[in-house]
Amino acid sequence: MRLAVAATAPFGADVLERLAARHEIVQLLTRPDAKRGRGRKLAPSATKEVAERLGIPVIHERDVLDADTVVVCAYGLLIPQSLLVRALWLNVHPSLLPRWRGAAPVERALIAGDPRTGVTIHLTTADLDAGPIAAQEAFDVGPDDDAGAVYGRAAEIAARLLDRVLDGEPTFTPQPAEGVTYADKITAADRALDPTRPAAELVNRVRALSPHIGARLDGLIVWKAHIGSDGAFEPVEVQPSGGRRMSYDAYLRGHR
Repeated sequence: MRLAVAATAPFGADVLERLAARHEIVQLLTRPDAKRGRGRKLAPSATKEVAERLGIPVIHERDVLDADTVVVCAYGLLIPQSLLVRALWLNVHPSLLPRWRGAAPVERALIAGDPRTGVTIHLTTADLDAGPIAAQEAFDVGPDDDAGAVYGRAAEIAARLLDRVLDGEPTFTPQPAEGVTYADKITAADRALDPTRPAAELVNRVRALSPHIGARLDGLIVWKAHIGSDGAFEPVEVQPSGGRRMSYDAYLRGHR
């Protein structure tokens, strides 16, 4: 079996590294280098950095993909039908499909306050995250878990599930027709913390956007928060515009 990976985002990089420790990866398909950071300099994707370190050939054009099986994980582009028929495409999705199909399943699950989420390995089809399921595993979300913690747990489970699916001929079960929800991409509006909303809702939003996006409140990025003894929302770790991360107490002391 010639196994390739199509991935771009950090979650895909984590899964790629774990998968490469167990299997020979013949190619990484990832999106081209993009401008990032304050200087807007071209930079490789997180998965490209991992692949180059591990000696895995990197490609950006899908037409030169040469594999029998392709694992897709946070790649960021739809796969055309003309390519889907050329290999077995397995998608790694960090949710309990059919709940949270789409771009931001971990973030949307945390914003919604879901007590459990999981990982689904499914056949990649033309319809968004709707293919039949080869493997699925649930896990509990702790009250202090942020998106980083959930993605880390999901990557660990994904690698283990892929071992099982790739070891032989996978069988597929159609997704249930009930319980379909969609995880839309995070927007600027999603980052705004509305102080009039319940404290638990605000804490969930902070957890969902940490440590990679950040929620915003009064000109601050809020990276950590909790519910205070009086039941009110309390920032714990913040970052002023153009500044470094610091405790909220330290920020207040500097503005007295």
